[in-house]
Amino acid sequence: MVDTFITGSWIVTNFNDSGQDETNDFTSYDFTFASNGTVVATNGTETINGTWSVTDSSSSSSSSSDIDFNLFFNVSTTHNFDDLNDDWDIVSVSSNEVSLIDISGGNGGTYRLTFTKNP
Repeated sequence: MVDTFITGSWIVTNFNDSGQDETNDFTSYDFTFASNGTVVATNGTETINGTWSVTDSSSSSSSSSDIDFNLFFNVSTTHNFDDLNDDWDIVSVSSNEVSLIDISGGNGGTYRLTFTKNP
């Protein structure tokens, strides 16, 4: 999983906030994930720095693995990138696409995020 992200740059091709398509908030940004746990999103005029990691949050070794994709950008709560700050559950991973989901504990909303590798 980690090796998938640290090759090339990525774009957000889907961000859905509880049924509301907010993909356009992120489409102009290229995301580069480094092996040291940093992520940089840039659109040519703005650069936003953050951190990322992949963790196993399963509590029992006998249960199936619960792998989380953790993403954090140091931005204000009113910035669009604050919506990306979460411990996302991984839905699917391929060499060109990573699909993530989060179900909010607060309001029960479902958030979906898809990164696609730049060609």
